[in-house]
Amino acid sequence: MLLGPLISKATKRRLIYAPFAILAAMLVGAVGFRFFEGLSWVDSLYLATQTVTTVGFGDVSISTPEGRKFATIFMVIGAGTVLYSLAVIAQALIQSEVIEALNFSRRRVQMEKLRDHYIVCGAGRVGRRIINNLRKQGHLYVIIETNETRVAELALDGTNLLIGDATNEENLIKAGVLRAKGRASCLPDDAANVYVVLTARGLNKDLHIVARAVEEQAEPTLIRAGASRVVAPTIIGSQSMARALLRPAIADFMDSIVAETLDLVFDEVAIGDNSIYRGKKLSETNISREMSLIVVAIRHADGELAFHPNGNTVIEQGDLLIVIGKAESVKRLIEVAG
Repeated sequence: MLLGPLISKATKRRLIYAPFAILAAMLVGAVGFRFFEGLSWVDSLYLATQTVTTVGFGDVSISTPEGRKFATIFMVIGAGTVLYSLAVIAQALIQSEVIEALNFSRRRVQMEKLRDHYIVCGAGRVGRRIINNLRKQGHLYVIIETNETRVAELALDGTNLLIGDATNEENLIKAGVLRAKGRASCLPDDAANVYVVLTARGLNKDLHIVARAVEEQAEPTLIRAGASRVVAPTIIGSQSMARALLRPAIADFMDSIVAETLDLVFDEVAIGDNSIYRGKKLSETNISREMSLIVVAIRHADGELAFHPNGNTVIEQGDLLIVIGKAESVKRLIEVAG
């Protein structure tokens, strides 16, 4: 149970103070019985513990009038302290259960309303980086995770979190796979990734699926299962290291783009039905002249990819312009291109 993020700050403070209040009451009682009855410290603490817990074995008796007066006052204060502390603990438990149930219900309603969102299966090292990118770019997403430690961390972020097995078809449906725009399978096991891809593709044939390949040999299997793209972190990592070793200047430039330290971004811009660029030659547009953007490639609606298109290339509906430039200019192009 994730008590921390579910209970109020005031209740959390009282929950911390409650055990200290009980210990303080026992200490006061021990000092009092030691002073008024002359008992040993062990017997005094034993008698104080009996009093605050309302056990009362009766094997240690109170013999003096002063001791009885102190015991009468201490029984009221000690029992009250214990009852109050137990009430605080019970309140925290009940409050956390109620809020957890309400939050679960609210998240379920929110997930049912999601459209064109992304589903991330697995929030490990790879999945967490994908989540950070989705959050940074303002995309809606749902995470499916089973690891308790990761679940606790994600719960603090207030994200749309589905606790369960990503290979379960019911969980994919709950995450909105039928309405989703894309899904990333980042599980640490190739067999599990293949199963998730196969299930998701069977539920939504138009879903864009990116799958992680732990082993290089799993890539063709994931493609056959229905993955739109397969990414093998070990291969990409080794290629990046080789580039850094052999062509460090290019590696620095590529890393700067990925990290956005140069305010340069790669992005794809879709040409819609009412786009002002539809039917125009690339040289007739203001993409390069006014926005200072470089069109690296154009992927046509039929899937053909044209690298470094010249000025006579005609832009058609359904084309995807792959551009590089400053983030502000890319954002402006996206706004006018649709």
